[in-house]
Amino acid sequence: MLDLGLTPIANAYRRADDPSPELRYPLRLHVCPACFLAQIEDVVARETHFNTDYAYRSGASSSWRAHVEGYARRMIDELALGPASTVFEVGSNDGALAGAFAAAGVRTLGVDPAANAAETAGAKGVETVVGFFGGELAYNLRGRGVAADMMCANNVLAHVPDLDDFIAGFAALLKPKGVISFEFPLVMDLLAGGSYDTIYHEHYSYLSLTALEPLFSRHGLVVADVERLPTHGGSARLFVRHRSSCVRGPSVEALAEHENRAGLRDLAVFRDFATKVAAHRERLRAFVRTQKDAGRRIAAYGAPAKATTLLAYCGLGRESLDFAVDRAEPKQGRRIPGAEIDISPPQRLWDDTPDVVLILAWNLWREIAADLAPLVARGVRLAVPMPEPAFLP
Repeated sequence: MLDLGLTPIANAYRRADDPSPELRYPLRLHVCPACFLAQIEDVVARETHFNTDYAYRSGASSSWRAHVEGYARRMIDELALGPASTVFEVGSNDGALAGAFAAAGVRTLGVDPAANAAETAGAKGVETVVGFFGGELAYNLRGRGVAADMMCANNVLAHVPDLDDFIAGFAALLKPKGVISFEFPLVMDLLAGGSYDTIYHEHYSYLSLTALEPLFSRHGLVVADVERLPTHGGSARLFVRHRSSCVRGPSVEALAEHENRAGLRDLAVFRDFATKVAAHRERLRAFVRTQKDAGRRIAAYGAPAKATTLLAYCGLGRESLDFAVDRAEPKQGRRIPGAEIDISPPQRLWDDTPDVVLILAWNLWREIAADLAPLVARGVRLAVPMPEPAFLP
């Protein structure tokens, strides 16, 4: 349905003095005409993405921390979680979510393949297994007496090449009356909003309730409830339980109907997406070119994984963006893959003030705009590339 060309690994931030060649891989999106799961070609092993050099930190964003901490408080209240309960987070990263449960006195375990992030989570009281989650690891943990009242996986499902094995692990560890919380961007909103920059090799799948319900059913699980979220351009939070303990709720039926109306069972909807993506590329390139032709310096705020796809597909590099800044310390002193744009701490915006700041972490634009208000007062203009390249009011 979409060919984004040859693209480097999104989170492979290289230092300026790294002499090794930067590898690029095909980035092509397909859709299954049977279950309508959208997937990229599996061209890069998961170990390439998730390792001791993994730079993403979920706690780097203050608005995301507020999102997960508020959710943890709510779940503690609604599920009456306490010291006798066990919460297990898959893809626990730096412990932003799991640490919120641990801080409230709930026994919290995590699993993540990035040892550097797991070390940070450990400092927050999250006992973390370093490794990839799936059926084998789950059965090993169950054999050691681990059983979860609640399991969480925020923005993790897309990162899994073998979804069947992954979900088997949840079914194995969840207590009979327990609940699983999955949070992920909806492919329906990706298609509607045109956020093709969220497509990269680390994201193997682009998800919908339509595609996931048969998967859960194969493992004796049922979606009991659904919440729509504004995060990442449009997401869903599914509450999943053992089939023996619940039934499909009305909110689930409502989302299923919404996806049907949006055409998620119509391949033409997916094919049309490629045309929309190509048109957006031309608009973004024209927007940047207009600024550069006027002699304006442009800096990027944020070097998220999606920036790699956006800049590579649109052919934007150091000739277009003078530098980038990011709060995540592991990214600082490195370069955006492919574009080779230097990433500095945010202070550089004050020391080397540009004319325009293009917010590549566009899903956090409100938070970032508030932080940059003093620069705006000095005449700097803020812009976003998505859903349309435009200046913020």
